[in-house]
Amino acid sequence: MREILIGPRQICRTLAGLLAVMPVLAWAATATVTVKVTVVAPPPCVINGNRPIEVEFGDVMTTRVDGNNYKMPVNYTLSCTGSSSNAMKLQVKGTGAAFNATVLLTNKAGLGIELRQGDTKLAVNRWLTFSYPNTPTLWAVPVKQAGATLTGGEFSAGATMAVDYQ
Repeated sequence: MREILIGPRQICRTLAGLLAVMPVLAWAATATVTVKVTVVAPPPCVINGNRPIEVEFGDVMTTRVDGNNYKMPVNYTLSCTGSSSNAMKLQVKGTGAAFNATVLLTNKAGLGIELRQGDTKLAVNRWLTFSYPNTPTLWAVPVKQAGATLTGGEFSAGATMAVDYQ
């Protein structure tokens, strides 16, 4: 085995050679990047006159909650002015029930609120497309977890309705 000894002069020459090459590598290639963006404003719409949308079920018998009984309309208004497109979408944002994430969570164990557009189930947090001014007709119906025994008392659920362009 042979040992090669490098003296201080050789180290300086080697470093100087590396430093001289590095700037050339850094400037080897350049390019200009152009980015174009179109900013789209949210639709100029007002949902339900900026008032809460309330659905009152009245008296509900716990033994009659079956996903059909107590179906109530979700009455709301939608006013859009100066919209650039009539192709829109609607979403009900909320927390899904533990027993079924597609229905709205209530404060009653084993009870949820299913949303429908006509006879079609509208899952919570999913978009529904429509053409303004023909707003979707929405319904709410209490549903219970399979095998659950519901207890009496008041119940409530909360969600946020959003409208956007398609």
